[in-house]
Amino acid sequence: MSILVVDDSEDSRLLIQRFLQEEGHRDFVMAGSVGEALRLLAVDAPPPPSPVELVLMDLQLPDIDGIEGCRRISGDPRLRDLPVIVVTASRENQNLPAAFEAGAVDYLLKPVNPLELGARVRSALRLKREMDQRKQREAELIETTYKLAAAKSELHRLSTVDGLTGLTNRRRFDELLDQEWKRSSRDSTFLSVILIDIDAFKPYNDRYGHLAGDECLKKVAVTLRDAVNRAGDSVARFGGEEFVAILPATDSAGGQSVAEAMRRAVESLNLQHEASPAAPRVTISLGVATGILDESVAPAALINAADQALYESKKAGRNRVSTRLLERPSRGTGRR
Repeated sequence: MSILVVDDSEDSRLLIQRFLQEEGHRDFVMAGSVGEALRLLAVDAPPPPSPVELVLMDLQLPDIDGIEGCRRISGDPRLRDLPVIVVTASRENQNLPAAFEAGAVDYLLKPVNPLELGARVRSALRLKREMDQRKQREAELIETTYKLAAAKSELHRLSTVDGLTGLTNRRRFDELLDQEWKRSSRDSTFLSVILIDIDAFKPYNDRYGHLAGDECLKKVAVTLRDAVNRAGDSVARFGGEEFVAILPATDSAGGQSVAEAMRRAVESLNLQHEASPAAPRVTISLGVATGILDESVAPAALINAADQALYESKKAGRNRVSTRLLERPSRGTGRR
């Protein structure tokens, strides 16, 4: 890192350099005007600023005075913490308030006293390095905070997603169902739940192997997810080869319509299943339950009703949709 000396007198520049070299400083940059100094510092320019850590600037300069030079340097966000010590030959010090207001951190009187010069430079550099270290620590803290937030977000995502299918997992489904139960109770709107089971999945695994079974689960999961088309709808893996869908503000007819679309979509995958008693391809059975939930109709009742409807679909030969209605409310919001 360098010290930039700005003075229109070459003798003054060289004298300051010699004094500071005796103090152990080795790297210097020289400028005969503020304009030249601003170019060296790349003030308001695209390239990054030069590696200067301190500026010694005369106040009386030919093109732009030192006060304006301080203002221009401190006005560049990249150089805001670059310390500037102004050098003045005036004993009246009438320009010093303006210099400090423009961003100067200290001043020296000409002729420069080498001991005073060394002390003030050491003080300014020490302050600069402490500020740089503090900024570095703050940057590291911010980066660590962002990483922790990202890690927390990823952990939360992993804790709510089924690892195999990428769908919402059972834990998150229970949370969503509780939320929608409260909304249904508050707004007196229908809530539908669909339980879905892949027909004869154990024989599928026995016939084609567990790796093929996993691929089957993934394809069915994507198909079910794509079959719902509203932001509030959600499909989750319920366990094993079972899936579940939550359809807020959806009446029985709407729930049956979505379930039938799911059934057709899975059947159209044409995944071979020669061991199935329902069809020579992978199919699903579905149970739809609908109600307006309140303190007398808890979420578990809706799940139980959907499970009973699913059992009816299986009993009737699989690859079909059955429905259950918990109650017929006098008012509510229907779907479709």
